[in-house]
Amino acid sequence: MKARITFQEVNKGFMDGLYKTGGYIKHSGIDPVLLELINFRVSTINGCAFCLDMHYKDAIHMGEDPKRLYSLAAWRECPYYSDAERAALAYTEEVTKLNIQEETYANLTKHFTKAQIADITLAISMINTWNRLNIAFHTVPGGYVVGTLG
Repeated sequence: MKARITFQEVNKGFMDGLYKTGGYIKHSGIDPVLLELINFRVSTINGCAFCLDMHYKDAIHMGEDPKRLYSLAAWRECPYYSDAERAALAYTEEVTKLNIQEETYANLTKHFTKAQIADITLAISMINTWNRLNIAFHTVPGGYVVGTLG
């Protein structure tokens, strides 16, 4: 696979807002492990190979158990996700598919404040944006090195 567009070929300033929002999310107080689960789940739904490679490596570097990543598509059937993670994963799927159910949102409020839910929603939206860019640009997976992108 060859990239259609590399991020080095985009106009100056193209990435500024994306990186600023990413920095906000990183420092928002959301558990970094939860953020990686969200990033990995959305990237699985969307089929973004570059983002799957990146977020798998980042999560493993943070100490995440590989089985929690390779089982993420079947999280409902697995015993190793907390109730808060399950609520966030259900919400993640529904935001990604633009079909948010009241029951899912109500369950989320048992574990997170409105401000945290807003930050989680922004994180879900951002990884969806990155997925769409990387899929459209044909960003080549496999070469990501932990710590080199934000």
